[in-house]
Amino acid sequence: MKDGRIAIPSNGQGGLDGTRSGHFGHCDVFTLVDVENAQIKEISILHNQEHVQGGCMVPVSLLSENRVNALIVGGIGMRPLMGFKQVGIHVYHDDQRTEIGPVVADLIAGNLTEIRNDQVCGGGGQV
Repeated sequence: MKDGRIAIPSNGQGGLDGTRSGHFGHCDVFTLVDVENAQIKEISILHNQEHVQGGCMVPVSLLSENRVNALIVGGIGMRPLMGFKQVGIHVYHDDQRTEIGPVVADLIAGNLTEIRNDQVCGGGGQV
């Protein structure tokens, strides 16, 4: 990824030194990473909005409104995945690392793949 805004569901205060949340829809914050010419230009934090069971489209709208074009998750359900695809946000899969900095570096380097429909989880449980 050369240019764009990456969102990573994060625990606690987020940031490049933070850890990725196991369930994107219930994360504390999203770490937003602006990339330009394959270099990190800016880091910001976006607080997640509360949503009730079945309200998995809330993060889709939130990230779309904040000009995100890539999301890195360890897992995701089919409904939000389809929502992200509809708004033009590419969803990348990394279930090996939880540290945000190295995961972002992997995406910038082109080492992550987009999640496939057959990789989705049931949702609502641990992801």
